[in-house]
Amino acid sequence: MWFLKKKGKTMNPHSSSSSQVRESKQKDILKTSLQQNIQIVNDTLGKSSDIVIREIPIGKKGTIQAAIIYTDGLTDTASLQSFILETLMIDIKELDLLRKISSEQNLINILKDAALTVGDIKEIDNFNHLFNSLLSGDTIVLIDGYAQGLSISNKHWVERGVTEPETQTLIRGPREAFTENLRVNTALIRRKIKDPNLWMETENIGTRTKTDIAIVYINDIVNEKILNEVRLRLDRIDIDGILESGYIEELIQDSPYSLFNTVFNTERPDVVAAELLEGRIAILVDGTPFVLLVPALFIQFFQSPEDYYEKNFIGSLTRLLRFLTFGTAMLTPALFIAITTFHQSMLPPALLISLAGQREGVPFPAFVEAIIMAVVFEILREASIRMPRAIGSAISIVGAFVIGTAAVEAGIVSAMMVIVISITAIANFASPSYEMAITVRILRFGFMGLAASFGLFGITIGLISLILHLCSLRSFGVPYMSPIAPFNVSDQKDTFIVAHLWKRITRPGLLSQKNRVRQQGSAFAKPEPPRK
Repeated sequence: MWFLKKKGKTMNPHSSSSSQVRESKQKDILKTSLQQNIQIVNDTLGKSSDIVIREIPIGKKGTIQAAIIYTDGLTDTASLQSFILETLMIDIKELDLLRKISSEQNLINILKDAALTVGDIKEIDNFNHLFNSLLSGDTIVLIDGYAQGLSISNKHWVERGVTEPETQTLIRGPREAFTENLRVNTALIRRKIKDPNLWMETENIGTRTKTDIAIVYINDIVNEKILNEVRLRLDRIDIDGILESGYIEELIQDSPYSLFNTVFNTERPDVVAAELLEGRIAILVDGTPFVLLVPALFIQFFQSPEDYYEKNFIGSLTRLLRFLTFGTAMLTPALFIAITTFHQSMLPPALLISLAGQREGVPFPAFVEAIIMAVVFEILREASIRMPRAIGSAISIVGAFVIGTAAVEAGIVSAMMVIVISITAIANFASPSYEMAITVRILRFGFMGLAASFGLFGITIGLISLILHLCSLRSFGVPYMSPIAPFNVSDQKDTFIVAHLWKRITRPGLLSQKNRVRQQGSAFAKPEPPRK
């Protein structure tokens, strides 16, 4: 694929020679002439108005020429004036003396080690590094006579603060969500897990956007094979821009043509912390509040953080309810079509007579009737999402009520079909994962077609095919249906039900091969009843 780097490259006879490659590298190196460096920066960036270049004299007598380069809007100008400009122009009065005394020492090192009072300072010696730092919000310091410069980290731009999650709301639980700032997101994770084994690896992806990507994992828990696979897939990405984590998700997932996601995403720091403690790997992308988690399993899309914050029997009941709504949202219209079209004898006589009376005068078969109502409801759902929030909810509720009532009174659809589609839609809203809800909505139409063609036999064939497909999926080498298939007894404590906390003492076996026990000793012992 065009967006993946080739593992091995052969020498092309028409490719550039080694001398041309060396010449290209030499052009990328900073020059000793300050004016020549400034000219290259201006020519490369097209003299953009947001790039500020200020030449200043430094030293006791102002004999040394320097240049400060930064991007307006991405750089903290207050720290620039207080810690960089003021230091170079006012505070360092004996710079020439220091240069004479330490003639063997590079002036760049003197500024870096003894003058500038900024935390993160890096030396740069090529224009590629210069432009990457400059366009990321860093301040560049160049000095005449030196083929090196300094990249000073003082990024600052207007950003959204930590707010409540928009898509994964809870009644009980933390009220904080990730933001678009990568460092804020990593800090939120550090706040949850204060462990030195929480490691973070950062790299840039995108030849033009150079988007920062962070791989986060707990070193003494993570599976090394899965971690190496994640690194390999990220390193193979060769694309011009990454604007959202969805780009990364599409490029690293196992089965791109499957309706089921093999990469999980969330905007909640508590979810990421819990998954890291189980041995999963988080992928954070700068510019988006949605964090990717791998490997992703089928059961993961039915779990909610609230399952673990309430009593275990409450979490178990709600999780079982989600599985029930999953089947309801996917199969209810198909079952109604199959029974009313092919298997009327399965219905009680009174209900059959009632349905026949309702369908009297309806010009369409049950399948076409269901398709019309399902498509109309999908249109209303999409319209309510795109409309302004002040009127979006009103349009969805009023629109569904008015259209449903008018369609029944006009004899286009039956009242029972409106009830069936309404139950299906409400059940679909119960899914804690938006991606799984979309998958169910698509599968629903497929099962409706099978039911209209073959009845219950078609639904059975569809379910068997669906189960076989799910069992064939893998996420970074881990079976998608685990711990259901392959069946693992010890991991059933957090599959269909939520066992007591003192019983969930081991991590999932296929995710973490080392340090599987969460904690030993009395901390996970069953609580004893109070003594009388």
